[in-house]
Parts: sequence; C-alpha cells; structure tokens
Amino acid sequence: MTEQSPQCFSALGLNQPLIDALTERGYTHPTPIQSAAIPVILAQQDVMAGAQTGTGKTAAFALPILQQLCMTHCTTQNRRPVRALVLTPTRELAQQVYQSLANYGKHSPLKTALVYGGASINTQIAELTAGVDILVATPGRLLDLVQRGAADLSKVQHLVFDEADRMLDMGFIDEIKRILKSIPDERQTLLFSATFDQAIFALSKTLLRTPTLIEVDARNTAAIQVEQIIYAVDAERKRELVSHLIGAKNWNQVLIFTRTKQSADLLASEMGKDGLKALSIHGDKSQGARDRALEQFRQGELRALVATDVAARGLDIDQLKYVINYELPYNAEDYIHRIGRTGRAGGSGLAISLLSSEEHYLLEEIEVILNSSLLPQWLPGYEPDLNRVMPASRKNSAAAQKNRARARALGKKQVKHPR
Repeated sequence: MTEQSPQCFSALGLNQPLIDALTERGYTHPTPIQSAAIPVILAQQDVMAGAQTGTGKTAAFALPILQQLCMTHCTTQNRRPVRALVLTPTRELAQQVYQSLANYGKHSPLKTALVYGGASINTQIAELTAGVDILVATPGRLLDLVQRGAADLSKVQHLVFDEADRMLDMGFIDEIKRILKSIPDERQTLLFSATFDQAIFALSKTLLRTPTLIEVDARNTAAIQVEQIIYAVDAERKRELVSHLIGAKNWNQVLIFTRTKQSADLLASEMGKDGLKALSIHGDKSQGARDRALEQFRQGELRALVATDVAARGLDIDQLKYVINYELPYNAEDYIHRIGRTGRAGGSGLAISLLSSEEHYLLEEIEVILNSSLLPQWLPGYEPDLNRVMPASRKNSAAAQKNRARARALGKKQVKHPR
C-alpha cells in the first residue's frame, strides 16, 4: 500500500497539540510511511508496516497512539495503567523511541516511561508504581518487571513491535510469547520493520488481526540516496585501509560495523594507535559506557565509533555521512540496516564495505536480497593478492560459522543477549 504525502500533518487527522510539537521541531510535511500509516492507525486497525530506515517509522506509530490515548486520558490522581507498550530489540532504539514520544507528546498530559537492562531496576519500579500511560521497553527487562509484579500490562490497548525482524534475530521470541500472556487479546497491534522475510510474516499471523500491509518502498531495499562502494582487500589489510580512508579524506563521525565484540574492541584500539580517536560499543559494554561513547560520537569528539549490529540498532545520528562495513554481516538483512544509519531523512550518505576473499558468499547473499549487483573494486595501493586461494577447510569453516550464526538468529539455539 502506498499513498502520496499530503501537504501537511493536519491532513492526516492529527490534533493541534501534536501539530504544534511537530512544528516546533521543524517538521511540516509527513514522510510516505507516515502518510500511509497514521490514518490507518487512527482508524484503530492492526498494521504491518515496512519502510527503509531513516524514513520516519517512529513518528508513524507514535503520533496516532498519542492522539488516541489523549482522547481517553484519565485526569484522576489514581494510578494510571500502561495503555500503550512499545517493544524494541535494543537499549539504544528504546532510548530513541522514548525521546521521540517525549518530544511529540510534550503538549499532552500523558506520561511515558523507559525500561531496559543495564539501568537501575528499582528506579524503574518506582516510576511504574507512580503510573505511566506509555511504556517503551526491551523484552528481557520488561519480563523481569512483569514477573516481579511491577509492570501491569492488563490494560494495554496498543502494542507496537519496533524493528520486529531484529527481535527475531536476537532470539527474543520466547520472551515475547511470555509477555503476550500478560496483555489483553483485544488490542491494536502494530508491527514495524525495515525488512520482511518469512519469519516476520509467520510472526505477524500470530500477533495481528486482519492487518493492513503498508510498504512504501520495494521490499528489502536500501535507501537510494546512499552510495554503496565495495572495496576488495586482503583481510589483514582492512584495518590499514580503514585508517587510510578516514585520515586521507579527513572524515569525521564514521560509523564502523564489525561482526563480533572482539573485532570491535581490537579495531578501535588499533585505530587509536593510528592517531584516530575511536571507541567501540557492544553488548558487553555497560550502559553508561555505551551512552558516553554515543554522546562523544554525536558531539563530534570521536572520529569513529566501532559497533556490532546489536549495539548499533537504533542509532540515530543527525547528518551521519559515512558507514563502513569492516566485516560483512552473516544475515544479509543486517546490511540494509547498517547502511541505513546514513542517508536518513532524505539526506545523502556513503556506505563502504571491505570485502575479503572469505566473504564473497556473504556478498552474494546481500545481492540476492537487494536484487542488484554490487561490483567490487580495487583501491590503488590496497589491491588484494590474487595469488592467494582460500583453502577448502577455511571455506567450509566460514560456511559452518555462518550457519551457526543463522541458527542462533532464528532461535534454533539458546543465545545470550543484552536486555
């Protein structure tokens, strides 16, 4: 389903307090996903929506939920029950959604709370006890609060799954099923995702009732304003090439993706030795350390932030121009999410991927999901050694490693993940 954007937000049926909040933030024209989703959500229909990252998905569900809750707002001093629940896969995305709800709802009497692991659970319990209208949460911490009797979800009217594909990848399906037992069956359910696959459609059949399917772009596509470049390079020269690109081109605020926590830490450390200030963030870092690194990155105090996919989901850096895939992801859909960190809100961006000989099968899977070819090129001085042939044992090992990672992502094995 697609629609042409109307001239202003008022054409979507939003009330004046919400329009005032949007105007104060400089937003005057809705994006295509907002134009398509907001009227449907206001009509209280279930929605399964997909759009590229950076296209305004958060406002697409936050604005109509705020309006619906304001229409039935309770003005008594009694404890206010949670009436809207937004589930996100990571702490960073939860923080981003919470801030958006606070910004858009600043002229409303509604109260929003945020709960995730790594922060004081006692503080979160106290806030829930005082009463909130909207709760933004990661599944693990929310389940802890439900089991303690601190989070009452029996009055939830609106349930949102934000970046549902990533929640499945991270193995949250068991927590989600347990949380759903505490939520009324009669509710509005909204499922938002940047990528759709068979697992997402299977999940939607268990959560949504005759949903409206909204797709404003071709399925699983990358933002057209992001230039994608693939450099073929030997694996042991990747770090050298990263530092060369950033230093020689004088880039600032470069977001770099690795597959593992160990690679993120090592790359950040080696870049520091090259004279480039860099920090890493991943699931083993404390929330305080992650917040400090993100703030330094936002303020331009870091040349580079090195992140794993788990930690980077939900990062929203204004005017981020450069993304580097130091290692290609095992799940092709993650490539779309990674490069979607740049080119947001209609801006331009550059996504560079470093391709070693061991990773060609990963590039092929990315090309399949994008339905387009990404032709590797050589950067003078960093040409790969064509005389090197990867032994069959290493090829088999790489394929087996990918299959193990994919099995974990699909929940076939128990995995550890941050709450």
